[in-house]
Amino acid sequence: MSASTASAIARMLRPRSVAVAGVSSTPGSLGGQVVANLDRFAYKGDIHIIHPKQSELMGRRCVPSPRELPDNVDCVVLAIPGHAVLDAVKACAERGVAGVIIFSAGFAEAGGEGSAKQRELAEIASRTGMVVVGPNCLGFVNYVDGICCTFGGADPFKPDRPTVAIISQSGAMASVIRAALNARGLGVALTVSTGNEAVNGIEDFMAHAIDDPAISVLAIVAEQIRRPRDFLALAAKAREKSKPVVMLHPGRSAAARESAITHTGAMTGDWDVMKTLVENACVGLVTTMDELIDVAEMMTRFEHLPSRPPLVFGESGCFKALMLDLADDAGLDLPQPEGASYDVLDKLAPGLILPTNPVDLTAQPLVDPDLYTRALPPLAADARYGSVVLGMILSSPAMAARKTEPVLNAIRSIEHRKPMVYAMLGDEAPVPENYVGQFRELGIPFVRSPDRVMRALATVTKLGARLEKAATAKRSAKLPPAPPLPAGIIPEYRAKALLAQAGITVPAGHLARTLTEAEAVAAELGYPVALKAQAPALSHKSDAGGVILALDTPTALADGWRRLDANIAKSAPGVVLDGVLVERMAPKGGLELILGVRNDPAWGPVIAIGLGGVQAEALADVRLLPPDLDEAEIAIELHKLKAARLLGPFRGSPARDVAAVTTLVARLGAFVLTHPEIAEIDINPLMVFAESNGVLALDALIVVR
Repeated sequence: MSASTASAIARMLRPRSVAVAGVSSTPGSLGGQVVANLDRFAYKGDIHIIHPKQSELMGRRCVPSPRELPDNVDCVVLAIPGHAVLDAVKACAERGVAGVIIFSAGFAEAGGEGSAKQRELAEIASRTGMVVVGPNCLGFVNYVDGICCTFGGADPFKPDRPTVAIISQSGAMASVIRAALNARGLGVALTVSTGNEAVNGIEDFMAHAIDDPAISVLAIVAEQIRRPRDFLALAAKAREKSKPVVMLHPGRSAAARESAITHTGAMTGDWDVMKTLVENACVGLVTTMDELIDVAEMMTRFEHLPSRPPLVFGESGCFKALMLDLADDAGLDLPQPEGASYDVLDKLAPGLILPTNPVDLTAQPLVDPDLYTRALPPLAADARYGSVVLGMILSSPAMAARKTEPVLNAIRSIEHRKPMVYAMLGDEAPVPENYVGQFRELGIPFVRSPDRVMRALATVTKLGARLEKAATAKRSAKLPPAPPLPAGIIPEYRAKALLAQAGITVPAGHLARTLTEAEAVAAELGYPVALKAQAPALSHKSDAGGVILALDTPTALADGWRRLDANIAKSAPGVVLDGVLVERMAPKGGLELILGVRNDPAWGPVIAIGLGGVQAEALADVRLLPPDLDEAEIAIELHKLKAARLLGPFRGSPARDVAAVTTLVARLGAFVLTHPEIAEIDINPLMVFAESNGVLALDALIVVR
C-alpha cells in the first residue's frame, strides 16, 4: 500500500469532516441512520448533508451535490441508489475527498453491467488516489475515537485497552462478531465492512490496523483474499509486531465458492492452497463463527499464546472421556502428568483422584474446597503444559456460589499464571454475572461449551507453536532466482535432468533417437531397461502406449522399440518424438508416493505429497506443504497422511527411507522457489525404498508459464 493510500485511509477512519448523501425526511433512511449514529457517538467534527432538493434536514443545512462540498472532506457516505453512485464518486474525487463509503449493491456481485460500473469506480479511484470502501458494504465504526459511519445498529463503547479490529467483507458478519465480543466484555477498536472491494480491501485495512497502537488483535472474515501476496506479507508484519491474526474464510465446499461469487463478486481460489500458506504465515484459520469469536477472545485475554498443550480439569469420568475425544478430533495432544505434577495429583485424594490428564476431580472439591489451591499453583507451573482448562459443572446459582470462590482464590494465588480458560458445563444454566466478570477480569475466557473451548484452544495452541518457532528460527537467505526455464511443457527426460541438478534422485538413463542408440544405452546401463516415448505433446505417454517396461535382453529391447513406435503411430498420430528415454529399471519392493508442485498464480507454490499414486488422489489422502518447510516439519506432515502406517514397518514390509523423502521434498521446494515461472511439477510415482536405500523419481513432468 502506498503512503498516500495509507494517509487517505487514516483520514477517512478518523475524519474531521463527514458528508452523507441519502438522508431523507422519511424516517428510516439509511443516510439518516448514519447521521443519527454520528450524533449518538457524539462525533465532534463537521457533518454535511447532501440532498438535491432539500435545503435543511435533521437540523443541518444541505448542499445539492458533492460538487458543493468544501474542499478536502475526509469521508463521504453514499447511501444512494446504485445508478447515481458513479456521478457522485466523480464529484467527490473532484473535491479532493479522502474516501467514500458506498452502501449500494448491484455492482460486481450482480455481474454484467454491474461489473462494468465497478470497474469504472476503480478507474476513478486509481486516477485520483481516493479511497473507496464498498460498494455493497456497511461502512465502519471507529470505537476509539467515537466515529460511526454505518447505518447499522452500534452502541458507543470506548475500549479501555488495546483490543480487536474486525475487518470483514461481510457487513453482517462484522456486526455479529462485534456484538459477541462486546457481550463478553471485550471492546472493539475498529470494525470495517469492505464489501465488494472495488478499490480498497482487507489488505489495506489490515495494514492500518497493524500500525495502529490501539489495536492488538485482528479478526478477519474473508470470502476471498484478492491480493494474496500482500496478505501474506502483512501477516508477517503482524507477527513481527506481536499482533495475532485470526481469520474465517468460507469456501471449503463447491457450493460455498459459488455463493461467494453472487455475494461479493469474489472469484474464490483453491481453499486448501490458501489454508496451507496462510497458516504457514502464522494466521489462525478457523472454520466457524463460534471459533472465530472464541479464538479472538483468547488472543485478546491471554498475555501470550500457549505453544504447548493444555492440562484439563473436570469433575466427571464421562467428561474426561469426552475431552479426550475432543482433543483427538482437534489434533490437540494431552500429555500425561510426570514427576512433580504426578505426585501432586496422586496426593490430592488417593483412591479418588487419579494422576491423569484430563484430571477427574470427582465431587471431591465440594467437600474439600482447598483442593484447588493445593492443585492449581504447582500444576500450572509445569512447563510441559501451555494452558489450563477448567471444565467445571455449574448447574445453578447456588452451585456457582459454592464452586467459583475456591477456584478464583486458587487462581489468584498463582504467581506466574499461564493462559487459562473456564469451560463451563451447563450451557445456559444461570450463573451470576459477577462470577463471570471476575474470571474475565483475570484474563480468563468464560465459555459455556467445552467443545468450543477445545476447538479454539487447539487453533490458538498451534498458532502459538508456529509463532514461537518463527521467532526463534534462523532466517534463511532468500534464494536468488535461477535463469528462467523455457515456457511450455518440459518432457520427462529434460525434467529429470533439471531435477537431478537440484539434487533429486532419478533413474540412470539417456535419450535415444534410434534403435541402435537405444541398444548402446541399454548395454551401458545394464538390463533390464524401460523405454519411454518423449515429446512435449505427449504428457500422458502411458495412455498412448508410450511406455514399455522390463526389457531384459537385446531381442526384447528391439521388440519393445517396434511396439512403442506402433503404439504412438496409432494413438497419437502426427506427434513427433524428441526420442525415447532408455532407463534402467528401478529395483523392486519400493513404496509409491505421489509428489507434485502447484504454483498458484495468486498465492504462490505449494507442494502436494501422498501415498499410493492414483489412490492418494481418489481418497484425497494428500498433504499440502509450503515450499520452505524444513526436513523435520516435512516428516511431521508426511506422518499425518491417512496411509502413513505404510511407511512402516507394516505387515512384513520394511520401514521406508523417510529421511530420503524429506530431503527430496526440501530440495524440490528450493527448486521451485528459484523458478517462480514454474506452474506445475508432477513426480508420479516417487518410489521409496527401505531405510537407507533412498528414493527414485520414476516419472517427472514440468509445466512452465
